[in-house]
Amino acid sequence: MDIIVRNPSDSEKADMLREPTWGCDVSEFNWYYDNSETCLLVAGKVTVTHSGGSVSFGEGDMITFPRGLSCVWNVTKPVKKHYYFS
Repeated sequence: MDIIVRNPSDSEKADMLREPTWGCDVSEFNWYYDNSETCLLVAGKVTVTHSGGSVSFGEGDMITFPRGLSCVWNVTKPVKKHYYFS
C-alpha cells in the first residue's frame, strides 16, 4: 500500500483549506484507514511507518493514505491538517 506525498497546486491548496481540520501534539499512535484519506499538512512533521516502510512529510505536503492501511504515526512536531475521506 503506497502513501502518496506531493506538492499540491495552488487551486488544490485553496480547496483543501475549506475542509475540516484535525491536529495533535507530539505523540506516537497506531492508526487504521477505513477509507482513503487526503490531507494537507499546514503545520507539523510526521513519519508514518507501515509494513511497506516509512514515509516522512511536513508542512505544505499533500498526502493520500490508501483505504485499509495500518500504520504507526510518529508526530515529532505538532500537527494541524485539513482532510477529507473518499
